[in-house]
Amino acid sequence: MHIDLRSDTVTKPTLGMLEAIMNAQVGDDVYKEDPTVNALEERLAAMFGKESALFFPSGSMANQAAIKLHTQPGDQLICDKWAHVYNYEGGGVSFNSGVSCKLIDGTRGMITAQQVEENINPPDFYHSPLTTLVCLENTTNKGGGACYDFEKIKEIKSVCDKHNLGLHLDGARLFNALIAKGETAKQYGDVFDTISICLSKGLGTPLGSVLIGDAAIMENAMRVRKVLGGGMRQIGFMAAAGLYALDQHIDRLAEDHRRAKELGDVLKQQSYIKEVELVETNIVIFYLTPDRNENQFLDSLGSKGVRISAMGQGKLRIVTHLDYTEAMHQKFIKILNQL
Repeated sequence: MHIDLRSDTVTKPTLGMLEAIMNAQVGDDVYKEDPTVNALEERLAAMFGKESALFFPSGSMANQAAIKLHTQPGDQLICDKWAHVYNYEGGGVSFNSGVSCKLIDGTRGMITAQQVEENINPPDFYHSPLTTLVCLENTTNKGGGACYDFEKIKEIKSVCDKHNLGLHLDGARLFNALIAKGETAKQYGDVFDTISICLSKGLGTPLGSVLIGDAAIMENAMRVRKVLGGGMRQIGFMAAAGLYALDQHIDRLAEDHRRAKELGDVLKQQSYIKEVELVETNIVIFYLTPDRNENQFLDSLGSKGVRISAMGQGKLRIVTHLDYTEAMHQKFIKILNQL
């Protein structure tokens, strides 16, 4: 039995999703003539109470497009030091938009309104970059699936409104946060100017993200997507997978969260574990004791058919997902207890 817990991006389409893909009505989306893409965009826009949504091939491209829509070359955005837009998008902030990042030393990938306020450059001080955008991430990837307190997000929104800053959410795993915290998509739509939603992580589709936002800021989204090379043709096949996932795969995220928390509890009991970070959703971050070699540990798991991720600086990551079954879960627990 092969158990791949490196990421929730490793999932394969379910039989029901494959059927939805095969039966999708399609057209040329570059002409906006793909009815299934249009239906997906309309549904997500309505879910978040926004006026516009646009399908992208990847979450990184959706985030990069949002940054481009919010900024001008030479501007600066504020984000946590662990933010995906800074660490895992190939330097796209500077390459695509000519924008720099003011990195905040937050907590588990989350920043506060006070930190945002303290790091806004004075707009009349022309020696420093003009601060125009704040980017948040929920849940946080490198922060171990941590979820923002929504009241803290509203406080950040107040600071952004006060200083006329845009507010973008990298919501790659936002549905995990909604399930974990009992929140609604509409709450987030009311606060953020733009939101990127990934369909290929917890929701289990083969590809695709959707950028959602107010009509005014999304006016040039099609043009920016074109510049970034994101225009696709009969992509309704993948949009059908997204619609299926919205119907079938949101509530079941609670199963991933349960298994992740159980793994965290099992790890805490092992003599070879130094620390396990708080588990809120489907990500488990843990550290080995100094006497354990990380590469040997990973090799040992690999020899037993288990793959997890090393994130550097001793940080090891497990991500539960749609394809991680209860049988796999029980086997992995047994492996951890026997290492």
